[in-house]
Amino acid sequence: MRRFTRALFALVLCHALFAAAPAWAHPAPFSYLDIVFKDGGVEGTLVIHVLDAAHDLGITPFERLMENAVAEANRQKIADLLTPRLMLRTNQRLMIQWTSLEVLREDSALRLKYRIQAEPSGSMTIDTDLFPYDPLHQTFVNIYEAGSLRQQLIFNQGTNEYIYYAGTTQGTLAVLSTFIPSGIHHIMIGPDHILFLVGLLLLGGTWMTLLRIVTAFTIGHSITLSLAALNVLSPPATIIEPAIALSIVFVGADNLVRGDGRDLRAWVALTFGLVHGFGFANVLREFGLPREALGWSLFSFNFGVEIGQVAIVLVVASLLAAVRQRSAQMGARVAVAGSVVVIAAGAYWFVERVFFPGGII
Repeated sequence: MRRFTRALFALVLCHALFAAAPAWAHPAPFSYLDIVFKDGGVEGTLVIHVLDAAHDLGITPFERLMENAVAEANRQKIADLLTPRLMLRTNQRLMIQWTSLEVLREDSALRLKYRIQAEPSGSMTIDTDLFPYDPLHQTFVNIYEAGSLRQQLIFNQGTNEYIYYAGTTQGTLAVLSTFIPSGIHHIMIGPDHILFLVGLLLLGGTWMTLLRIVTAFTIGHSITLSLAALNVLSPPATIIEPAIALSIVFVGADNLVRGDGRDLRAWVALTFGLVHGFGFANVLREFGLPREALGWSLFSFNFGVEIGQVAIVLVVASLLAAVRQRSAQMGARVAVAGSVVVIAAGAYWFVERVFFPGGII
C-alpha cells in the first residue's frame, strides 16, 4: 500500500484512538483505495480490514479469514461483496476486474488488486460506502496520475460522490463543459443579479458605454469570486445577501437622482460587482470546486456568468433602445418606472434577508 502523507496519517491515528464503536467494531474502521490512471486505463489496490469482510460474509471467528486458504476460497465472494459498493463512473459505470488477493497478517487486512480496461476520459465520478454496517467506517482514497499523487479524499456514509477531473486536455474540456453551463444557469436563475444589471441599463447609452458597465461588473465579481473560492476572504451569506439587495436599491435610486452629464454606472458596477462576486462564490462552493482543476473551474464558471450577462444585456438594452427610438418621452417614463420597481424589489429582498431569512410567509 502506498504511503499516505503525514497529515493523513495523523488523521487516521486520531480517529483510531478516539472513535468508540459497538460490537464488531475494531480500532481501525478504515479502508484504503488507490486509484492509478495508467496507459489509458485504471489500476490500483484496495486494502480492507479482515474483520469488516468477515462480518459481511458471516465468517466467525474473523481470524479465519487471515488464513491464505480461507481467504482464497472466499475471493470471489469478497469481490462480489465489494464491487457494487465501489462506484467508479465516467459516462457509464466502469467494470472493475479484481486480479489478486493478498493477506496482510501484520495489518489484519486483505489487499485486493484491480484494473479497469477503459478508454481515457476527462473525468471520473467516485462514490463508495464499503461497509455500511459500521457508521464509523471511512475509506481513504488516493488518486495518482502521471506518476504523482493528485488528490486525496475521505468517504463515509454521509459523503457525496466526487468528480475527479484528469489533468489532460480531455479533463480540461470536461471542466469547461461542466462549469460554463453552471455559470450561465446561475445568472439566469438569479433574479437579484439580473435586476441589478437591468437597473444599470435603464438609462441607456451607447453600446460602448454599456460594454464598460458590464465589463466593470465582471471585473468586480471575478475578483471576489476568486478570493472566496480560494478561501482568502469569505464573508458570511448573512452579510452578503442583504448587501446585494442594498446594491439593487442604490442602483434604482441613483437612476432617479442622477443629474445630466454624470454617469458613474461603470464605477457603481465595479464596486457592487465585488459584493455580487461573494454571492456567486456561495453558490459555487455548494456546487463543489475540484481542487485538481481549480483554475479552469473558476475561469469556466466566470465565463459562463459572463455569457449569461451578455445575453441579458443584449435583450434588455435592445428593447429599451427600441422604446426610446419610438418615443423619447416613453423611454424616460420606462426608466423612471423601472427604477421604482428596482428599488421596491431590492428593499423587499433586504427586509426578507435581514428579518425573515427563512422567507416571508
